[in-house]
Amino acid sequence: MKCKINRNAAKVLKKMLETDEADGKMIRVFVTHIHGDHAHYDIELDTPTENDEVVHTDKDINIILEKGNEYLDGIWIQYFYVPQEEMIITNPKMVIMSSVQCVNGHKTF
Repeated sequence: MKCKINRNAAKVLKKMLETDEADGKMIRVFVTHIHGDHAHYDIELDTPTENDEVVHTDKDINIILEKGNEYLDGIWIQYFYVPQEEMIITNPKMVIMSSVQCVNGHKTF
């Protein structure tokens, strides 16, 4: 499985991993639901299980993905500051998109 992270997202994810609640955990990206022609993603701190694959990224961040989930293979995690601060997770292979808004490294809904 593959996962790409842009530089801005790496900074935000590393801040998440520096918190006390992240002790011994990694970033997990998961699909919350699929409908129509797109899926929705979210991120959380978690530990891998036997049903997961830990993907090593070029930004030195390990991402937990569910093995065999085609919607997760090839995701691209990006963080943008303009026009608003938000994390966007896309999968160019699936032509689906979702966003998780983060402000100062904390998710907002």
